[in-house]
Amino acid sequence: MSEAQLVVGARRSPLSRAQAEWVGERLSECWPGLAVEYRFIATAGDRDRVTPLPAIGGKGLFTEELEQALREGRIDVAVHSLKDLPVDPPDGLTLAAVPVREDPRDILVVRDAPIVAQGSGEGLDVLRRLPTAARVGTSSLRRAAQLRACRADLRPLPVRGNVDTRLRKLQEGGFEALVLAAAGLRRLGLRPRGARVLGEEWLPAPGQGALGLQCRADGDVGADRVHALDDPVARAEVTAERALLAVLEGGCRVPIAARASLQGGDLRLRAAVYDVAGGPSVQDAEAGRADGADELGRRLASRMLESGAAALVERARRLSP
Repeated sequence: MSEAQLVVGARRSPLSRAQAEWVGERLSECWPGLAVEYRFIATAGDRDRVTPLPAIGGKGLFTEELEQALREGRIDVAVHSLKDLPVDPPDGLTLAAVPVREDPRDILVVRDAPIVAQGSGEGLDVLRRLPTAARVGTSSLRRAAQLRACRADLRPLPVRGNVDTRLRKLQEGGFEALVLAAAGLRRLGLRPRGARVLGEEWLPAPGQGALGLQCRADGDVGADRVHALDDPVARAEVTAERALLAVLEGGCRVPIAARASLQGGDLRLRAAVYDVAGGPSVQDAEAGRADGADELGRRLASRMLESGAAALVERARRLSP
């Protein structure tokens, strides 16, 4: 890479392209005259768009090919959805920046407009008004567990594909509702009818709504350029969430939710581990200083493990495909 050029890599999906282009625009604003080139790469998770993610197994389903391209010098920065990035630091690479975070919440999208129109309230109110045994599409084990915890009669069904593909399946009658990430809809400029935010009570995946910009850790000028996009608020929040995830040893086979929020210098982390068998969840919260985000996440996770989360994590690993 020359100092006047940066190659940005991302997955080939429309959302990943939109995220990469957003990063490229911000880099051009920070470094006038910088030539940004894009390279879009298919990952293992992209090649198999049918099998539910927990059944595919393994770490790095959406990241390994991008990391390899970084190591080989084919790209200078990899743009990841941070919730897809494993918490174990990969050799030779660094998380150079976590830009300003998008909305981390989940969205419920309902096909039947009258259900949404009845009364008022946010997504959880609409969720409670869905028909008995309603089919709700989601690619996430965490969301499926949350749906069952909210209403045992709901039928979470796997749905893969790009955001627009999922919305089309909803409108074609495959489901009564979908649960999607608010950040993805916003980045794609989509405002589907029948959409309601699932509020603060419904916790997202650790790192949801944040981007992770990965670079080589060898002093390459790319990391210096990219670091200009690092947002201290987003960095503190996701540091706490990912530290909790690391101690819980959770992956796509364990239904874990977490949300850190920074106000002033105070960081508050809320988290939940759900039971894949439909039993009670373990939920807890912890507060501390932003400069102790990693320790805060680890402390909360350790307490949750002692409070019963360890058994839920083990059960999830045993029962998941």
